[in-house]
Amino acid sequence: METSQTQVGNASVFALKGRLDSKTSEAFEQQLLEAVKTGPQKVLLDFSQLDYISSAGLRVLLLATRALQEKEGKMALCGLKPGLKNVFDIAGFSQFFPLYASLEEATTQFVKQ
Repeated sequence: METSQTQVGNASVFALKGRLDSKTSEAFEQQLLEAVKTGPQKVLLDFSQLDYISSAGLRVLLLATRALQEKEGKMALCGLKPGLKNVFDIAGFSQFFPLYASLEEATTQFVKQ
């Protein structure tokens, strides 16, 4: 999996490409939790190029959300492909995270709040 991190306004934006699974989740967990610890209180995950997420990947999102909540921060997701959206719906994560159709929508509605 490839990740890139940028700063947009008051949010750290992570773009993920490939698969977030048991092989890649540990490295992403470290990167994400470090950003949460030292960065802004908003994190946006761009999943427009993510093809797959496993339960290990979902766990990383929960850990980061808990860390953000301790800082009164928030996390949102954007660009979920239909297959990923289905995983989030089944797991109940669609109710837990703000979801945006695109990075542009998330930038205007989540980042600039």
